[in-house]
Amino acid sequence: MTQAYPPEEGNNLSMRNVTHLIYGLFALGLLSAGFFGIATVAAIVLAYVKRGDAAGTVYANHFDWVIKTFWWGLLWVILSGLATFIFIGWLTGLIALVWIVYRIIKGWLALFSGQSPVAEY
Repeated sequence: MTQAYPPEEGNNLSMRNVTHLIYGLFALGLLSAGFFGIATVAAIVLAYVKRGDAAGTVYANHFDWVIKTFWWGLLWVILSGLATFIFIGWLTGLIALVWIVYRIIKGWLALFSGQSPVAEY
């Protein structure tokens, strides 16, 4: 059963807006300077800073989703960089980039539709 996000009143920067900002910064960082763009780093720092505020809310899954996407993506980008010496790194790097973009799009669309990015069984 899915749970819609409750409206937040009396808060100038709601958790929903912060979550949109995190997804937007992550996407901007990928588009502007690749995985290591300053906007991507800002998104992850913001996600860690606001993670405690999101705990116990429906937005917590989004924060975990973005943080896991960053760290797993970073691992695969580094491994792909090392693998370029044996000429398969370009392929694995492209796969890693597609995976990162997919997760950002899936998570952001889930946020827009009021859902969690993680399938709940």
